[in-house]
Amino acid sequence: MSLSIADLRRSYSLQQLNESEVNPDPIQQFQVWFDQAVAAQLPEPNAMTLATASRDGIPSARIVLLKGVDQRGFVFYSNYESAKGKDLAENPQAALVFLWTVLERQVRIAGTVEKVSDQETAAYFHSRPLESRLGAWASEQSSVIPSREVLEQRFQQLQRKYQNQEIPRPPHWGGLSGHSQSH
Repeated sequence: MSLSIADLRRSYSLQQLNESEVNPDPIQQFQVWFDQAVAAQLPEPNAMTLATASRDGIPSARIVLLKGVDQRGFVFYSNYESAKGKDLAENPQAALVFLWTVLERQVRIAGTVEKVSDQETAAYFHSRPLESRLGAWASEQSSVIPSREVLEQRFQQLQRKYQNQEIPRPPHWGGLSGHSQSH
């Protein structure tokens, strides 16, 4: 006999959220919680759900990786021509959710997303491993490809093209920063 999904339960009583113990600066408080997630050695503590909506309000969510956080907001990188990139170009409102189950904590952020500077994007792009830089050129996110072999052939062509030279940042790839709106 299989277990009913409705019967899956867990009591979340490890953590409490007391307003008197929370930093009034939400970015500083997030940093405390993020540091706790890293210290707990959680897998991919920077993984977050990014929810966007098209101009028509059709929602979409996917997992992306946080690459920076400061007073401007939460920074991640993407192909601007991907589904998320197109959604954000049409409707710059988005939501982020971090789920750290072991710590019995989730963090929700909602607000406006905008591109980070070209200088910041370039610096991050050139810090990435070679394969990741080539992948930004080879992969047309959110588009259908005929086969895995086609993607691998593109990657190999790019390896030959940029052998022994600097790989430029694709113009369709860059950083985005989401910042929370005050309520």
